Amino acid sequence: MDTIDYTKYPKPRSRQHVSPNQYLPKDRIRIEPNYYPPLRPHLDWSDHFTNGQAPEYLDIGCGMGRFLLETALQEPSVNLLGLEVREYAANWIRGVIQGERPRGILGNAEALWYSVANGLPFIERGTITKIFYFFPDPWFKKRHHYRRAFTHQFLDECARVLRSDGTLYLMTDVPDVDEYQRETMTEHGVFTFEECSTDEAWGLSARTDQENFSLRKNIPYVRVKCRKR
Repeated sequence: MDTIDYTKYPKPRSRQHVSPNQYLPKDRIRIEPNYYPPLRPHLDWSDHFTNGQAPEYLDIGCGMGRFLLETALQEPSVNLLGLEVREYAANWIRGVIQGERPRGILGNAEALWYSVANGLPFIERGTITKIFYFFPDPWFKKRHHYRRAFTHQFLDECARVLRSDGTLYLMTDVPDVDEYQRETMTEHGVFTFEECSTDEAWGLSARTDQENFSLRKNIPYVRVKCRKR
């Protein structure tokens, strides 16, 4: 398998949060923001993937992209789209992708600056095999929970774009977030879910930067697979 020399791509300074407005749907913001991820009602996939086909995997909140990039290398025949609310992170991932495509790799990977709070209108119904939603911003304070992207509307969109045999993968190191997500799914009623305590049950070999950090620091985290009823 091909590898990426990440030392060729210095990472920008990382900031934990961006403007809270970017975590809300644009139509819920009373004052027009000057800086907000562009809405994307439609995408021409030939502008994003070398084969011009739609994505099969969707990485929502892809962060600095380690999982996205490594998965794209492992499965070069599968198009993988990452969505990230932090512009600098999405731009850095795209820089890696564009830098590696002359080598004939990562033509199946793309990252976009986008807030999933606005839905997934550019994804056709029943076309996604796997959705990854890993280590989301926890928004610990209860008065900030409305900024969490994991809502009934989010699950509606996941259910719409997933194939009947598709899977939604969740991972977090925050127990409150895990509890909140399970409660939301139970209320929503469309997904069944199971916790994966072993790598074999989880079935994904690539790891995110945060997962690797948790393993190094012995920080417990939870992995959950969800399927449509």
